[in-house]
Amino acid sequence: MPLVIIPTPIGNLEDITLRALKRLRKADLVACEDTRRTGRLLTHYEIKKPLIAYHEHNEERLAPELARNACLQNVALVSDAGTPLVSDPGYRLLQACIEAGAEVEVLPGPSALMTALVASGLPTEEVVFLGFLPRKGRERKEILSRVAREEATFVFFESPRRLGKTLADLPAGAPVAVCRELTKLHEEVFRGTVEEAAERYAEGVRGEIVLVVRGITLKQASGLEEVVERARGYVAQGESPSKAAARAAKESGRKRSEVYDRLVKSR
Repeated sequence: MPLVIIPTPIGNLEDITLRALKRLRKADLVACEDTRRTGRLLTHYEIKKPLIAYHEHNEERLAPELARNACLQNVALVSDAGTPLVSDPGYRLLQACIEAGAEVEVLPGPSALMTALVASGLPTEEVVFLGFLPRKGRERKEILSRVAREEATFVFFESPRRLGKTLADLPAGAPVAVCRELTKLHEEVFRGTVEEAAERYAEGVRGEIVLVVRGITLKQASGLEEVVERARGYVAQGESPSKAAARAAKESGRKRSEVYDRLVKSR
């Protein structure tokens, strides 16, 4: 008997596969983040199954029990929306099933990550998915600094309340796609630079957000002002103007003296 990992719609209820419905009908037990939300989905497709709440607050305790169940019966794992384990609970359960020798079956299906990535129109050869950004602190700064160092396409999940701050923290000139309410009635995909996105959403935004941004190194930036702006960011993080200018100059290939002179004059 397997653990079956089943993706569910991220918005539009029609975006569920025939195979997913078949496996849900065959399940003896459905583990889900929110029994009410999953209950509505099952009711829509006239499926009645025992539900058990499985989320970040109880997964460590329930994973071994559900893994034992998966050795004896069909256990389905779903998240509130999209593919389980992708910034959602499920990792501990998957590991417990592997250790217990239970079969694991993973179904393809809806994913906000893949939908946003394709809709963004940005390159997909090298993709870095970073889930939900930390709200603040050193980890957040380090993650966002990667966008100024690596020529990859980065995908984040972000709160609409923090979208403005995140756009302000990204490197100037970076191409970005703000994907909002994907597959839902008010779906929107805005494509432009981080500055254009910041201007568009200056008065706020609602809905679920997936942010896709193309990494842009300082060598790709349009001019000295972008390099100086990066140096200002390093100063804001606690570096001295001298060290900040040297760091930005090294990353951009510009002379330290010109970056330092412009930085000092602009203070």
